[in-house]
Amino acid sequence: MIRRITRREALIGAGAAGLALSLPPASAADVRMHHIPSSGEALPPVGLGTSRVFNSVSGENQRAALVEVLEALFAGGTLVDTSPMYGNSETHLGELLPLAAGNETMFCATKVWTEGRESGVRQMRESMEKMGLDRIDLMQVHNLVDWEVHLETMREMKADGAFRYIGITTSNPRQFADFERVMQAADWDFVQLNYSLGEREAEQRLLPLAQERGMAVMVNRPFVRGDLFRRVGNKELPDVAAELGCDSPGQLFLKWILGHPAVTCVIPATTKVKHMVDNLGAGLGPLPDADQREAIAAWL
Repeated sequence: MIRRITRREALIGAGAAGLALSLPPASAADVRMHHIPSSGEALPPVGLGTSRVFNSVSGENQRAALVEVLEALFAGGTLVDTSPMYGNSETHLGELLPLAAGNETMFCATKVWTEGRESGVRQMRESMEKMGLDRIDLMQVHNLVDWEVHLETMREMKADGAFRYIGITTSNPRQFADFERVMQAADWDFVQLNYSLGEREAEQRLLPLAQERGMAVMVNRPFVRGDLFRRVGNKELPDVAAELGCDSPGQLFLKWILGHPAVTCVIPATTKVKHMVDNLGAGLGPLPDADQREAIAAWL
């Protein structure tokens, strides 16, 4: 449930709105939209992950910083992905979303991460309550946990209007063989998986299968928890960056992912508004073709 906001917090939120709007993020009209195969609905290609960034929030300064991140997102994107696995992330989203201008555009994705039908129903309902939402855009089974039981429940709840889409997730290549079988076993609207220049295993079988089965692909761990930035260090951007309108390594890494035809969206996590704005820049301009993707990979 959403708690009452103090006047000071509201003023902090207003200040965050001013900061986000003073930066040069993409407007929704400028973003190269992708589409969800099962419905054709347009979706901005860059969203926000909340793992490790929304679970621990203390003090008004940190709250204000996360409101800035949300407002920067909503200036050019919509998707926020979270999970009960991420500590108090859902609770904190429920507290901070009312402070963030543009929150009415949010595409909310969360997950069920428990065993058993009744426990799953309870957890999914609690997620809605924590975030103050009457409906979840995308409910996903987290890391395959009891997926057959939850799939039946999610189908029922989707039919009742609690969810708009259903999906399943992994972030571990050791699960990819099982994940492939699960993708074959049901008509998921979304699959979420790890894919990046540092973790390319998904392009062998899972991404082609998603295209074949008409499933949207949401990509997590796009920077491999910062490892890609450490690998490039202070190297100058390659010539391909100018061709693609990229002015940062992060935008190149994200555009490389989005250049795969199976990928619908990517969800880098951040606590900094400048990084959120930079990430959204990957949703502007052309996407790399095969040769340009190879040039980016060679630069890394």
